[in-house]
Amino acid sequence: MYAQLQQRGSPRPPVNVSTLQKMKAEGEKISSLTAYDASFAALVDEAEVDVVLVGDSLGMVIQGYDTTVPVTVEDIIYHSRAVSRGLARPLLMADMPFMSYSTREQALANAVRMMQEGGAQMVKLEGGAGQVEIVAYLASHDIPVCAHLGLKPQSVHKIGGFKVQGREGAAAEQMRADARALEAAGADLLLLECIPSDLGAQITADAHVPVIGIGAGPDVDGQILVIYDILELTPGRKPRFVQNFMSSTGSPMEALRAYVAAVKSGEYPADEHCFA
Repeated sequence: MYAQLQQRGSPRPPVNVSTLQKMKAEGEKISSLTAYDASFAALVDEAEVDVVLVGDSLGMVIQGYDTTVPVTVEDIIYHSRAVSRGLARPLLMADMPFMSYSTREQALANAVRMMQEGGAQMVKLEGGAGQVEIVAYLASHDIPVCAHLGLKPQSVHKIGGFKVQGREGAAAEQMRADARALEAAGADLLLLECIPSDLGAQITADAHVPVIGIGAGPDVDGQILVIYDILELTPGRKPRFVQNFMSSTGSPMEALRAYVAAVKSGEYPADEHCFA
């Protein structure tokens, strides 16, 4: 009972939105990873990861689909519930799957389910200016929201594949404008995927909320990767921004700690993980 009160003054207090804002203000890098079950959740918790995402990437690395599009709200709730049982310190964020937030009412209903049934503390949705109304509606109901810009995997069929976004001047300026609009609408966090490093730096400088990157360069406020990728569990070719942390360590736990240390120190991402 009153868990939040019991955890005050703890050496490992839970990460929340205020924690992340403080980290940005103080220049401390935010470490983030995906997780899809209780066992991996316990490992990332022990490794002192700050944010854990139950991503719709589970459709590819867990379910074997070619894209994230087939993932359902029920899938996310199931995996989020499992992950929540393995976490104590990290903030738990859950992806809103493809077409689960096409209207304000649908978005709110599904976000509530992810929090009540899945244990999520924040939801993440993909989209630019077109999602401003949805973000504002969720924020007005006290739902913490992360807005995902850049490469949006749920739009892969529309954009013609997984490729770098924002390289052209007009597209970059639109993304900066979208980020500002989403923050003004109430987004608590921004996530940038697969964009030029310079653009990642510009959006981060513009933003008053923390900015997490995956293939967005070294100047964002934090980094996120798929846990299966950094542990070399994903077969075949992997994205340029992925670093294998198992190759220089002796166990998954050591690899996760090495990842967190590399993010915190700024060692990761290196030039070879970034886009121009």
